[in-house]
Amino acid sequence: MKRDSSKVLFDRAKQVIPGGVNSPVRAFRAVGGNPLFMSHARGAYLFDEDGNQFIDMINSWGPMILGHAHPVVEEAVKKALAGSPSFGAPTRREVEMAELICALVPSIEQVRMVNSGTEATMAAIRVARGYTGRDKIIKMEGCYHGHADSFLIAAGSGAMTFGVPDSPGVTKGVANDTLTVPFNNLTAVENTLKENEGQVAALILEPVVGNMGCVVPAEGYLQGLRKLCTQYGVVLIFDEVMTGFRLALGGAQELYGVKPDMTTLGKIVGGGLPVGAYGGKKEIMSCVSPAGPVYQAGTLSGNPLAMAAGMALLTYLKDHPEVYKNINNAGSRLATGLLAQAKAAGVKASVNQVGSMFTLFFTDVVVTDYDSAKKSDTVLFGKYFQRMLEQGIYLAPSQFEAMFISNTLGEKELDKILEASELSFKDLSN
Repeated sequence: MKRDSSKVLFDRAKQVIPGGVNSPVRAFRAVGGNPLFMSHARGAYLFDEDGNQFIDMINSWGPMILGHAHPVVEEAVKKALAGSPSFGAPTRREVEMAELICALVPSIEQVRMVNSGTEATMAAIRVARGYTGRDKIIKMEGCYHGHADSFLIAAGSGAMTFGVPDSPGVTKGVANDTLTVPFNNLTAVENTLKENEGQVAALILEPVVGNMGCVVPAEGYLQGLRKLCTQYGVVLIFDEVMTGFRLALGGAQELYGVKPDMTTLGKIVGGGLPVGAYGGKKEIMSCVSPAGPVYQAGTLSGNPLAMAAGMALLTYLKDHPEVYKNINNAGSRLATGLLAQAKAAGVKASVNQVGSMFTLFFTDVVVTDYDSAKKSDTVLFGKYFQRMLEQGIYLAPSQFEAMFISNTLGEKELDKILEASELSFKDLSN
């Protein structure tokens, strides 16, 4: 595989961009080699600057649920662009988008648009603190909620990949207000709430984790959290930046039948453009300025292009429920097939899957939390990643990330992924 253009671009990038990338996981440090620089994408395929073609298994980390350059989304953006990419004033699309989100997501009565998932989670925590008059928050070990200070305590994803779960620059005061407990452990949550009774403003988690790999909530876990948060007067926040509109039209909360007090959104809600949102009960959201005293603002919030892309994508998903059946079936076929191949090759592996999200962990331990995820053989994963890449399959360049299936993966693509994987496992076992 030719990689000359990507190498030249990476060398240039390192001179003017920290580490040569604008998000750490893109650097390929966890899997070896230099990152590939993409030039364009269409449907199920990515194309890099050297002309190599890849079947995309991450789909911009989730939002390309219909595949790349879907004509419905493209046309909506083109139409919006003709009217101006930004106004800094209210638009009809913002109202229509808010109405659609409130109609689709079970727990959201009011919503505020922002520009990223990090903004959404950061604002949600501030609102929860303002609403309750409390300072502390509870997060789960290994869950990643963006790079705001409060969340870089036992963070997952990139921090986990590089072995730096806590970032320098996060003050001790912030760290003291962030309480961490293991995912899937209700007893730990209850004990923490008891020890800090009257001090905890919010509990935030990914209902299905995507940032230490895909980790599934145990039966009754989310329901137990709902009960505990109600009992202790704590705002329950579901970070559905990844799972929103992917696991179901109403997100993980629809799939599992649990209503949080607040929800954060991103990825799919913007149709691939930079956008985020947070929302919840009207009595909580009424605290947000200018309706209430909790300040949050953004010059580009409700951007016309992002609203157009998001509206087009969400409307398509609402009108085409078969998309979920297709991507869930594809996810199941891949998860089952990859695990069988690993076992046949004598490679220690386990798979977690919920619909179109899954992770192949290079450990025979069932991954249920941060500690069990860390038992994965990251060196072996790196070798597998490179072998798949050479065969034209673009996986997430980290063991601790989820794969995301798009609706453009047909039988031809699924067959090729499984054929490439079988050869990769055979190479690893030799």
